[in-house]
Formats: sequence, C-alpha cells, structure tokens
Amino acid sequence: MSAAASVPAAARQLLASSRPLSWINTAYPFAAAYLLAGGGVDLALVVGTLFFLVPYNLLMYGVNDVFDHESDLRNPRKGGVEGIVLDRRWHAVTLWSAGLLALPFVVALLLWGGLASAVVLVIVLAAVVGYSAPGLRLKERPVLDSITSSTHFMGPAAFGLALTGAPVGVSAAASLAAFFLWGMASHAFGAVQDVQPDRAAGIGSIATVIGAAATVRLSIVLYAAAGLVMLLAGWPAMLAGLLVLPYLLSTWPFRSLPDEHAVLANRGWRRFLWLNLLTGFLLTQLLIWIALTR
Repeated sequence: MSAAASVPAAARQLLASSRPLSWINTAYPFAAAYLLAGGGVDLALVVGTLFFLVPYNLLMYGVNDVFDHESDLRNPRKGGVEGIVLDRRWHAVTLWSAGLLALPFVVALLLWGGLASAVVLVIVLAAVVGYSAPGLRLKERPVLDSITSSTHFMGPAAFGLALTGAPVGVSAAASLAAFFLWGMASHAFGAVQDVQPDRAAGIGSIATVIGAAATVRLSIVLYAAAGLVMLLAGWPAMLAGLLVLPYLLSTWPFRSLPDEHAVLANRGWRRFLWLNLLTGFLLTQLLIWIALTR
C-alpha cells in the first residue's frame, strides 16, 4: 500500500477504533456537569467537550483494540458499532495517534484547573490506560474491571465538576455515586456476552469468573442501587433515578442465562446502546428543567 493510500486507510481505522457511537457517552457527562456546577459557555467547556468527545475515546478504545487483538479475533460481535478488529499494521499508529492527539488537550485542561481537577483528570486517564495496557490490565481483574470501566464514564462528569471549583453538595455527590453504580452495572452486563471468547483467549473478567447468570443478577442489583441512590439528590434531580427502569427491564430476561449461551446477552447489549440515546434525551430534558427552576 502506498503512503498516499495508507493515510485514508489509517484514518478509517482510527475513526472506527474510537467508537463514534460512544463519543456522546463521555462528552455529555463532562459538559453537563461543568454547566450545572456553574461553569460558563467558555473555552474550557469547548476544549473539555472536544477532548472527551474524540481524543479521549480514541485513547480509551484504541489502546483496548491494540492489546485485545487476540480476543477480538475470536469475538463474533466485533466488526461493527460494537468495535472493530484493528488491523495489526495500524497498532503502532493507533497508540501514537491516541497519545499525541490527547496530549495538548490534557495539558490545557491541567493548566486551566486547580489541584483537585488535576488529580481527578490524572486518575481518569490512569484508569483509561490501565484498563487495557500490559502490566496492569485492570480489565482482567474481576470487580476492578467494572470499577475501572465505570470510572471511564463517571470520571468526565467528576472532572467537569472539579474544573469549576464548585463545592460538591449532597445532590452532586449522589448523582456521581448513582452514575458510578450505573457504570459498573453496564460494564458487568456488557462482559456477559464475551464470556466464551474471553475464556478462549485466557482473559479474565467479572463474567468469566462468577458466570453469566450471576453477573447479570449483579448488574440488576447495581442498576437498582443507582436508582435508589438518586433519591438522596432531592427534588427534582431524584427523578433521574427512574431512568434505570429501562435498563432493569432490558437485563431482567437474562438473569438465568447459562454460560454456554452467554452470547445471547448481545441482544440486551444492543438495546443498551440505543437505550443510552433515549435516556440521554430524557436526562437532558430533566437537566433543562432543573436549570430553569433555579
């Protein structure tokens, strides 16, 4: 392949590796938390949103695609919106691109914020890299895998809050805790569909260790806990707790799923991807209401 022809090919691989369908899942929490905590429509908001929209996702999923290559080859669901099998020839390009694209954004955000926001950002980035990178491979440490994955999505919201320097009240703390529990539940359920390919590749996860059915039930408990924690957020923020109901209904049918049929959980996972868009819309309406009633 010529150098000229390889550029668009690499760009397509990098774009697919960043999971465009998931960009909003990290940019939205940052922007919403930043604005609700008192931040304005300023350069920090724009830079932070752009960072968590594309570079952050390329760093998170690109590193994962490189170091999960062997298991991805065995995974029948790879090759679409749920992730690609990254061509080996682009592994080094992906790692370099992910790091270099993120670097200027990270430097700018560190300079804009204070000590608290810097600590949060460093923890979030450590979780992103440590989840997949050799040596740490937190994704292969049961329970820690779900905790780390949840940090990937709750972290941008925590950073947005910290970047404003606003104090963390009960409502904000409850919202972050509920989001964290939701993230753990979502990761655990997502791991169920990969029980067979992960075991074949020798990759440990919460689902490969405790089994498909137990993992789904744990996910259900965590979703329910997230909804209950939102009761502490006060009115009307507590209404966000109702948004866990579609996830509970979606995961419930898989509560007795045997390991040998774990791949069937992919039906629930595909619903999960679209449920995020629906609940994101409903959450936006709630946040607008909260902002207008202040």
